[in-house]
Amino acid sequence: MVAGATGATGQQLVAQLLDRGQTVKAVVRSPDKLPPAIREHPNLALIHASVLDLSDRELAGHLKDCAAVASCLGHNLTLKGLFGPPRRLVTDATRRLCDAIKATDSAAPARFVLMNTAGNSNRDLPESVSFAQRCVIGLLRVCLPPHADNEAAADFLRTRIGQHDHAVEWVAVRPDSLIDQDAVTEYELHASPTRSAIFNAGKTSRINVAHFMADLVTVPQVWNTWKGQMPVIYNQEPLKTPRPVA
Repeated sequence: MVAGATGATGQQLVAQLLDRGQTVKAVVRSPDKLPPAIREHPNLALIHASVLDLSDRELAGHLKDCAAVASCLGHNLTLKGLFGPPRRLVTDATRRLCDAIKATDSAAPARFVLMNTAGNSNRDLPESVSFAQRCVIGLLRVCLPPHADNEAAADFLRTRIGQHDHAVEWVAVRPDSLIDQDAVTEYELHASPTRSAIFNAGKTSRINVAHFMADLVTVPQVWNTWKGQMPVIYNQEPLKTPRPVA
């Protein structure tokens, strides 16, 4: 199941999962936002609703035969999207989806993949953050509800689900500054940021984020490498050609 399937990254993820032969359920409020090639795909089932509007029983029913759940939910970059309700969209959806997974009482744990942000630290690790960046992040936490929402969603997975839950295994994917590209390119994965998300941000294409999330869902080796972690993903920068010496 993919939540946030009509978003820029969610659409890419659904397309890549379908290309890999997966059967996908997409929770969408506006199905018309999906391109016809995705919307009419025989392996796609559309659930016309918002995750937060579905009852607990409905969510569990939709998840009963799902081996993985991916959330690409986020806040629209409008005044209403940034400051209006639901302020805890990502956190509440993460909690409700995990609770619904538990309610299915599946014999094997389901994989939960959360799209997060490189501006959020993994508090399970001693990540180095400058004083200036801590000040800016603190300001964002107070002034921009979506940032606090992203932090709380990842913290729910870290602290409430943890590393040994019998029903849910998780990964929170942390891209840096998101950009649009037409094709998957080489990218780097790190357990922690290798640059400042505020003062030296890297670039991450949405299609690369979707590719990595699809790998997490479909490739056991990739999942086993990153489960219970918050990997950071950057586009691989081209090597700079040394300037010839005169």
